[in-house]
Amino acid sequence: MKAIIPVAGRGTRLRPHTLTVPKPLVQVGGRPVISYILDDLLALGVDEIVFVVGYLRDVVRAYIEEEYPRITSHFVVQEVQDGTAGAIHLAEPLIDEEVLIVFVDTLFDADLSLPRTLSEEWAGIIWAKEVEDFQRFGVILTDGDGAMTRIIEKPAEPVSRLANIGLYYIRDWRLLFEGIRHVLALSPGPGGEFFLTDAFQYMVDHGARIRTAPVGGWYDCGKVETLLETNHHLLRTARAGVSRAARIEESTLEGAVRIEAGASVVRSRLGPNVTVSEEAVVESSTLRHCIVGPGARIRGSRLRESIVGAGSRLQGASGAVNLGPDSAISGDG
Repeated sequence: MKAIIPVAGRGTRLRPHTLTVPKPLVQVGGRPVISYILDDLLALGVDEIVFVVGYLRDVVRAYIEEEYPRITSHFVVQEVQDGTAGAIHLAEPLIDEEVLIVFVDTLFDADLSLPRTLSEEWAGIIWAKEVEDFQRFGVILTDGDGAMTRIIEKPAEPVSRLANIGLYYIRDWRLLFEGIRHVLALSPGPGGEFFLTDAFQYMVDHGARIRTAPVGGWYDCGKVETLLETNHHLLRTARAGVSRAARIEESTLEGAVRIEAGASVVRSRLGPNVTVSEEAVVESSTLRHCIVGPGARIRGSRLRESIVGAGSRLQGASGAVNLGPDSAISGDG
């Protein structure tokens, strides 16, 4: 099968980091968010992907082509941010078989091999997660067989707690694009957007059965606070460790931390939940629950719940800091 990955958004909730870095390339656990998803797709045997690009498109394309030469990559441009249905519609000329659609605002623990065993009665799969704060999400209503009957955006009443996470497999791709064309012919929703979920509703209304499937975990990467939470999860489960090519001197590491090759940590206390990226320097500082970008320099600071962007300089700072790439702050210590 092929895959479609929309990466055209501006990532406004992650500013100032996304002023110069596309949201899919923001790092968590020492790697760009999108790299986790691309590795999963390659492991599944999916090596032809349509990327729907827009904002900072050249940066996204350069990263994909350099880091993932195994992928047969296609790039289509979403000039107007007209929603998820509009984004997927742009990929239609390149899709001629079953397809995975993956939005990269989140990471997830999902069994992507399910399509291999899916019986012929099903036109697709929507992966979903049970949540308590159902008002924040599009929630899925199902029948007794676990088939989608409706998706309701941000319901006021608890009609369902099964949240749509932005991960889909579509076997009946022809009906999907028929549904998208139908949606695009209607009036747009709030903000001038057309929603992919309305195309799924079209499929269901025309007899398709779309199965819901659970995910073990779902980790938001779209905001500063949730990016730090996702970093914590990754360090606790798989990504903690200190590279042999890192320099650690007169320092204490507590709990789950990750220190990349070429990084230096001197006379400092780090952890828990701290990632120090390649070639970064931390001196005479205390960091808790922080992400330090590649090549950043931190001296004489006490930070918590902070993200310091790539190439930034921070001295004498205290508290929670959200510093974008190639920026500088110098405090009084």
